[in-house]
Amino acid sequence: MKANYKTMVGALSGVALGALAMLVLGIAAASAQDTVRVRGTIERIDGSIYVIKARDGAELKVTLADNPQIAGVVEASLSDIKQGSFVGVTAMPQPDGGLSAVEVHIFPETMRGTGEGHYPWDLQPQSTMTNANLQQVVSAVNGQTLTLKYKD
Repeated sequence: MKANYKTMVGALSGVALGALAMLVLGIAAASAQDTVRVRGTIERIDGSIYVIKARDGAELKVTLADNPQIAGVVEASLSDIKQGSFVGVTAMPQPDGGLSAVEVHIFPETMRGTGEGHYPWDLQPQSTMTNANLQQVVSAVNGQTLTLKYKD
């Protein structure tokens, strides 16, 4: 890997693009520097309070800031992943040092660059997220391999 060129390769063994009933909200906590991530299902909205059922079953009541950023997820298929798309890939590390995709999110063009980079993620222990431009898609016997490029 060159110093100025970072890529991530994830093998897709199946359709990792299901419709999700989950929503990730970034919520400003006590100070502007703290962020709390909540992963769950919006059960109902009571005025400005969102009632969310967390993954552990807890009911959370969240009041959002005036300008919250909320993104929904819709179902797609592997054929919807095109070279040049800006994608987010949730992946798990593999014994050979590679990454295996768990989810692939295709961002709309208006969200290109959102969260660009590679970092730990909260879907599963040791999971990562890579938001990047899709450079190449290669089909193989064991699934598809995506090559992603972020930053320079």
